[in-house]
Amino acid sequence: MNLLSKNHPVWGMAFRPFYPLASLYGTLSILLWSFGYQGTAALPNYFWHAHEMIWGYAGAVVVAFLLTAVATWTKQPRTWGAPLMMLALLWLLARAFAFAAPLTLAGGIAGVAFYWLAAWYMGVAVVRSRNKRNYLAVAALFMFGLLQALFHWQLARHNFSALAGGLFAGLSVMAGFIGLVGMRVIPFFTAKRLGCEQVGSHPLVMTASLVVPLAMALLYGLQAVLPPSAADAALAAAAVLSIAAGLLDIVQTVRWWRPEVAKEPMLWILFAGFLLTGAGLTVMGLGHWLPRWQSLGVHLVAVGGIGLMTVGMMVRTALGHTGRPLYPAPAAMPLAFWLMVAAALARAATAVLMYLYPAAYQPGLWLSGLLFAASLLLYTWRYLPWLTAPRVDGKEG
Repeated sequence: MNLLSKNHPVWGMAFRPFYPLASLYGTLSILLWSFGYQGTAALPNYFWHAHEMIWGYAGAVVVAFLLTAVATWTKQPRTWGAPLMMLALLWLLARAFAFAAPLTLAGGIAGVAFYWLAAWYMGVAVVRSRNKRNYLAVAALFMFGLLQALFHWQLARHNFSALAGGLFAGLSVMAGFIGLVGMRVIPFFTAKRLGCEQVGSHPLVMTASLVVPLAMALLYGLQAVLPPSAADAALAAAAVLSIAAGLLDIVQTVRWWRPEVAKEPMLWILFAGFLLTGAGLTVMGLGHWLPRWQSLGVHLVAVGGIGLMTVGMMVRTALGHTGRPLYPAPAAMPLAFWLMVAAALARAATAVLMYLYPAAYQPGLWLSGLLFAASLLLYTWRYLPWLTAPRVDGKEG
């Protein structure tokens, strides 16, 4: 069947095109950055790197998961066919234009449209089903697009001093999505697999795992337009919230933990990702007063949290939604998990060593980039044939 036909299996649900697209682009962008690519004149240096990893790679996985899951959560029709093709086109345009300085603004518009259209698709299902539990998730997806718009507004004004805050805001929302998803699925998956009682969490705690990072994002975004004294206060408040969010994630990980989890790769990868997100948020917050800790905190969230959670969720959710058994983990996937763990540890070590032994920075960047890319390539190699073929059980999607 023609790939451009709306009835091709790849357009059956959001995870089908976006998991492999995100994996391939994550591989490309991390290798380019690790081996010397410095962005464009309009989107230079680490601004390109962070923008593409946050709104390019990570955001695509989040949209894929949410649009796939919302059909189950709400019992509403899935997003498929032409609407999904439109989303893919917007995402591809945003990624391509990020490599061409004259098209940077157009890429930003395409990227924002991608997130807002995804929020619309999700919102329609949530509102029609009166699924109030997920109103906040829709708002967070819309906010993620809004923050990208604000980033490009500052970029167009050449206000580079404000862009770092925009990147912290985007990363904070990603940490919030990890909190949202992790709080829902990790204790549930653990109970189902181990046959034990599910560890519950108070609704306020579950809400806080998303709301606190969203509040951080607002503060990081606002500080760029506030007077200096107010901006300093906003950054300090964001740091306090970051520590609180991090400790919340760490405590929850400890509450859910059972020794049997260590024997099941499909579980421990999620525990590790959630724990490193918590550790990263805590260190990020402390980095407000201890600046040398800032890079460590950022990369614990970005590689440890986002890296582990995305590969873990892409492996698991694609199995269920293609009609395959969830356990044991498919061949080569435990290796992919360990490669991502190694990438996180290598990048964290690099963030520490760059102040102690500056010569270790570039080799550390090469190593962590290669490990990250190898993990995603293994996933793509194993899953691409499944993601582009009909479900094995004959069902739709």
